[in-house]
Amino acid sequence: MTQETAYDTVQKYHRAWTSGDIDTAMSYVADDITCRAPGVDLDGKDAYCGFIGGFAPMLTGIGDIAEFVDGDRVALFYYPQTATTSTTPAAEFFTVKDAKITESVLIFDRLSYGPPEQA
Repeated sequence: MTQETAYDTVQKYHRAWTSGDIDTAMSYVADDITCRAPGVDLDGKDAYCGFIGGFAPMLTGIGDIAEFVDGDRVALFYYPQTATTSTTPAAEFFTVKDAKITESVLIFDRLSYGPPEQA
């Protein structure tokens, strides 16, 4: 039996949430996850699920940039594409323990994902 790596866990999580399957994505997240994101610190799976679940429906696509792995830590860089932007990069840095994401640091420009300016 093959042991799942941190990279495997993060990839499955990322593919699930970016395709709108929040329930599957959350199956890769620890109950006591901590997430640091622009303007908010999230503690616990419910808070994290609400945050990710609130953004996922806005996605129109994902453009991959790069991935880095260092043991139980994985970094993803990508372009979350929405109606307001397709070129604003985002980065996530995950820590994985026992095939569950326990920590996430999420970096993005919040203003780029806001509603478009009115003329």
